Amino acid sequence: MLRAGIVGLPNVGKSTLFNALTAAKNAQSANYPFCTIEPNVGIVTVPDDRLKVLADLCKSKEIIPTVIEFVDIAGLVKGASQGEGLGNQFLHNIREVDAIIQVVRCFDDENTIHVSGKVDPISDIEIINTELALADLASVERREARISKQVKSGDKDALIEAGALKKLNELLQEGKFINLKEHFNEDEIEAVKPLNLMSVKPVIYCANVSEFDLKEGNDYTKRVEEYAKKQGAQTVIICARIEEELVELGEEGAKEYLEELGVKDSGIDKMIKSVYELLNLITFITAGEKEVHAWTITRGTKAPQAAGVIHTDFEKGFIRAEVTAYKDFAENKSYAACKDKGVTRLEGKDYVMQDGDIVHFRFAV
Repeated sequence: MLRAGIVGLPNVGKSTLFNALTAAKNAQSANYPFCTIEPNVGIVTVPDDRLKVLADLCKSKEIIPTVIEFVDIAGLVKGASQGEGLGNQFLHNIREVDAIIQVVRCFDDENTIHVSGKVDPISDIEIINTELALADLASVERREARISKQVKSGDKDALIEAGALKKLNELLQEGKFINLKEHFNEDEIEAVKPLNLMSVKPVIYCANVSEFDLKEGNDYTKRVEEYAKKQGAQTVIICARIEEELVELGEEGAKEYLEELGVKDSGIDKMIKSVYELLNLITFITAGEKEVHAWTITRGTKAPQAAGVIHTDFEKGFIRAEVTAYKDFAENKSYAACKDKGVTRLEGKDYVMQDGDIVHFRFAV
């Protein structure tokens, strides 16, 4: 299951956002109710309007959306890499996630004291990024020491890893997130993957604003967006307090409230979609009377491997895939009509799956 970790300094709105996130998505899904695996972990559904449309057309008994596990990571303060606060627990939790959502305070409020005494989103970001980089640097240096004998003996794999570790050491000194593909070749990436470094994980900066700045943002959010752009990261503007209120209003009430504020989607929905996009993920769908089921794959996945996500036997015995684009199905309203119009096609082993493909896999056991 895809995991995203929510991090941030104290009093930036991190826990408020997490509570709203889990409550909102719990209300929308009976199949994946919010469950407390630990006190700070929640499973939420990925919003996808296509599933309801397909369920109505296919008269499906059940809708099974794809999900993301969100982890509310506590304990980050300056010095976390040295064990300050709950530093060690924080760092362990963040190593286990696929993406990092960094909540940044972009609002002024004299009643909510900032941990540093003033609102400065870039300073906040750099505190967190520095702590992650310092912890990763310690991991890199320990690994360099462990493989030193193998390097001296001329071991080929150790030499590749040592070169990658040297580059990582230099990059981590800058205290920023690192795009591995930009600096390393495939062999080097494979060599350092077991370290599970935090500074190489995809990042979304979640700029938490007041309700008055939700539509246009403010000077703080512009600074965050500029910083994120230089890093190749994404920015989503949210108002955690508004997100809490939306939960209480229900689906229709929430929609009307957002329209009053001049925004189309809730910050939570935008954030979930951004995680999906950041990790280069797409959805394919299986649909019938029993259920409409969304499945997550990486963009570029071929049909047999997509079939294997449903069941390993589907990939092993793959014959072909019967594929209909969502748009065509929604227009023609049934499998029979899609076949009559010639928009349903049979694809082989080299077919690259597209987002929204509705698929029936043919396979032999």
